[in-house]
Amino acid sequence: MGRTLLELSAIEDALREVQKEFARINATLATPRDPLSDQVLGNLMAGYEYVNTLLASGINPVARGNSRHLLNLNNLVLCGTEVVTYEECGRHIEETERRFYDDRNPGGVRALMGYLADHKGDNVWRRAAGAYTHILSEPQLFVEGNHRTGALIMSLVLTWEGKPPFVLTVENAKAYFDPSSLVKVCKKHSLRGLFEIPKLRRRFARLLKSGADPAFLRPVTTASPGARAVNGPFSPQARNAPLARLSPDEGSAES
Repeated sequence: MGRTLLELSAIEDALREVQKEFARINATLATPRDPLSDQVLGNLMAGYEYVNTLLASGINPVARGNSRHLLNLNNLVLCGTEVVTYEECGRHIEETERRFYDDRNPGGVRALMGYLADHKGDNVWRRAAGAYTHILSEPQLFVEGNHRTGALIMSLVLTWEGKPPFVLTVENAKAYFDPSSLVKVCKKHSLRGLFEIPKLRRRFARLLKSGADPAFLRPVTTASPGARAVNGPFSPQARNAPLARLSPDEGSAES
């Protein structure tokens, strides 16, 4: 793992620029997207803060036994960090957990971990892109929030190896949103999926590599402050929260 953390202020600045220009960006997209509201942006930043905390703590969320952190990223993206919000989201969270840990689901976490294990020899750009297309193609990993959580998981795969995270910018928005719309209508094991998903994976890998911006990273030095803690029910420290527990047979799924 590279000794780097995320530069959260630069990430937020980039997302604020996208928010300001979103109407113009949306007009260029093949499939228009919902606006980037303050709540959506704030929850996404909470996700990046969580990524930073995992990096600072040396926790690899795609390693064996750690997949609860991927689930917590989705909870943050959709529900935020406040306990009251957690209570409001309870039914959705329980449904998401069932889907996430369902071994019969070819889009569940066991299948995702299997994909990453099978492609550990790929370069980091292709592995990050492959994780994203696996999350977003049908059946999807989460009930909702697959685009945003998938972008954070791409960032986790990249930053664990010292590469810059994926951050939505005014410049890359169309190159990210348009192929994402194509991936989400592909079924993983369909004939169309077998042809289209690898092409879209390569497209995302090129986007990640060409758009890698070191401004979104900062080196860790002895004088560097640690990552800001993410508080609330989805923090890495909240190990006993309802969705921070491990599935009984999760360990074998991530070997």
